[in-house]
Amino acid sequence: MRSYKQLPLNLYQIHIKFRDEARPRFGLIRAREFIMKDAYSFDRSWEDLEVSYQKMYDAYSRIFKRCGLDFVVVEAETGAIGGDVSHEFMVWADTGEDVIVFCEACGYAANRERASFKFEPRPSSEKVKEPEKVHTPNVRTIEEVSSYLGVEPSRLLKSLIYKTSDGRFVLFLLPGDRELNEAKAARAVGAEAIEMALYDEVLEIAGASPGFVGPCNLKKNVLIVADRTIEGGVNFISGANEEDYHIANLTPGVHFKVDRYADIVFAEEGDLCPKCGSPLKFSRGIEVGHIFKLGTKYSAAMNATFLDKDGKEKPFIMGCYGIGVTRIAAAAIEQRHDKDGIKWPITIAPFEVHLVATNMNDPKVREVAEGLYGEFLNKDLEVLYDDRDERAGFKFKDADLVGIPIRVTVGEHRVKEGKVEIRLRDTGETELVDVADAVSRVSEIREKLYKDLEP
Repeated sequence: MRSYKQLPLNLYQIHIKFRDEARPRFGLIRAREFIMKDAYSFDRSWEDLEVSYQKMYDAYSRIFKRCGLDFVVVEAETGAIGGDVSHEFMVWADTGEDVIVFCEACGYAANRERASFKFEPRPSSEKVKEPEKVHTPNVRTIEEVSSYLGVEPSRLLKSLIYKTSDGRFVLFLLPGDRELNEAKAARAVGAEAIEMALYDEVLEIAGASPGFVGPCNLKKNVLIVADRTIEGGVNFISGANEEDYHIANLTPGVHFKVDRYADIVFAEEGDLCPKCGSPLKFSRGIEVGHIFKLGTKYSAAMNATFLDKDGKEKPFIMGCYGIGVTRIAAAAIEQRHDKDGIKWPITIAPFEVHLVATNMNDPKVREVAEGLYGEFLNKDLEVLYDDRDERAGFKFKDADLVGIPIRVTVGEHRVKEGKVEIRLRDTGETELVDVADAVSRVSEIREKLYKDLEP
């Protein structure tokens, strides 16, 4: 690919992958071997990437709708892959491994790593007090300090020293009742990644071990980044950078300097939506697709260029797109099942019709069942034919467990009346039809089930 005239280009593959998991987790969701669809787009400009990205976004939405999944598209972290923008396609499921943060009022949705929330710092009406050193022997954690001093965790400052991927040290400050979001924190300091400083590094910077670290009297100057929820607050309590001591009545901007305020904590349920201000809700979900705007991160580094219209070499503007093919099946099972088994969407079901003959020793049952089986095949219907010499109840149990969308039962009593039973696995609806009409009726039901899943 050398010329702008050959762009845009989209390359993809569907292939088996292997993840070196210590052990398979979440049933079928996180197995060691799985099938992935990967794609990369190559464009001339950011505007063209936006077009390619939106096409893939729309295509993924149609794919998951056709697969019968109830899903939501959420803003997501780019993670190690990098780039500026990414979206995940998440299937709602109580057993999901990911947390979806969403707003029912306006439709905002993000995964927990990315989710923001609305917060406007308000100056406290409380009078600023003088700092006071407090003896707190062997009291390290937020819970211990809160209990020992009899104050709410939100009055405490959590001081965490991190090292960035480019070798800088940063002290992150956040309220004691909040949790640091490392992805947000890394973005706030312009780092690709951050990791907690080692014990010896904390001692060297703060002069005290973790649990007694604070923003005052540091042995070494480091960047101090505070969460925006602290701004405007007064009289906090933090570590004194001395073993077994904390300092009460610390006010940012008065008793210590904050270099930067930023959103560096996880959103919590009940926080306000960043778009409309309504309360945020949490649910669980399963990721089945992820798309990224990579830009020039890889093309520039690998010198992957093309000749543009002006005759100059430029790096490709790239996008990256993935679907967990195996996960689609697993997610469908997690989302569509009951106490008896699976309820497959017809588009991805192993078969469309489950033909059950209740008694293969009955000549009439055998004759009708064999005849229907042949007719179904002639109509290009995908049929699982249960002609085992087993009890009817045993076969019905298996049919519910396997979850094929349409079940056709040829029973001893009904077949004498010239009837067979058609049952829908999803709703449990049943109807009796004449044997002569069974194939056409099943075909009608099949077409409706497919139509219901059209985007």
